[in-house]
Amino acid sequence: MLNYLLFTLTIGGIYGLLALSLNLIWGGAGMVNLGLAGFFAVGAYASAIATGAGAPVPLGLIAAACAGVVAGLVVTFATLRLRDDYLAIVTLGFAEVVRLVALNERWLTNGSDGMSGIRAPFKAELGPLGFNLFYCGLVAVIVALVWLALRRLDLSPFGRTLKAIREDQELAAFAGKKVLRFKLQAFALSAAIAGLAGALYGHYQTYVSPDHFQPLITIYIFLAVTAGGVGRPIGAVIGALLVVAFLEATRFVGEVVPGLQPVQVAALREMLVGAALILVLYLRPQGLLPERIPPAPRPS
Repeated sequence: MLNYLLFTLTIGGIYGLLALSLNLIWGGAGMVNLGLAGFFAVGAYASAIATGAGAPVPLGLIAAACAGVVAGLVVTFATLRLRDDYLAIVTLGFAEVVRLVALNERWLTNGSDGMSGIRAPFKAELGPLGFNLFYCGLVAVIVALVWLALRRLDLSPFGRTLKAIREDQELAAFAGKKVLRFKLQAFALSAAIAGLAGALYGHYQTYVSPDHFQPLITIYIFLAVTAGGVGRPIGAVIGALLVVAFLEATRFVGEVVPGLQPVQVAALREMLVGAALILVLYLRPQGLLPERIPPAPRPS
């Protein structure tokens, strides 16, 4: 039972990193990234390939973040001048391209068989329970550090500029802000965080395959950020933990509703996720922790 609880908290922390990544660009700059699962996969495979070639795990995490930055720059250079809805469509296509490359390029990713034997730090020395405790603590520390960094960024001139771009990018450009440069930097940083989350996921599971990076992950993270509060980093983390707890609770729906086949249970779980998203948007559109916008200073 303790191992299962630690597993849930660890996956919740990894999803929390993805939620912080999405919150940075969606809640900060107003850019909708429907390809979050693609950057998640890029980080997981980059770290798996790097550590498989003999690099230590910390270097694999750095490689994953750098791979996320490169992928983010490639996407943003091609799409930043598009309107928001077209940007969302292109990022969704990017995620599917990444999944198909991972599925078909066996020389790089081992195709549909996936990459197994990914190095898990100290797993052999600590044993199953010790490793779960260690990894849960590691993920919690990384989430806390990323949250602190994004909170400081949110309160900095850079963060205030992103919010100005979110509200009215034409007005921000008129005020002398380089809108494209700020969007590029925000998207690259967001992709780096998503890549880091993918690396942590890969080293925890010790196995990754294209099936692990379905577009449904992006829907889960949007639900997490929406439930927690768009624009609030702490809300994104809390929302991710709630979403993972909800997903794990739906595993037992087969016991509550007897007579269902496993495929039907899986379909019912996805229906419950969709219903939860609708309820959140209807009952609490601003999320559990709405964004705090400080009032403008009064003239002296």
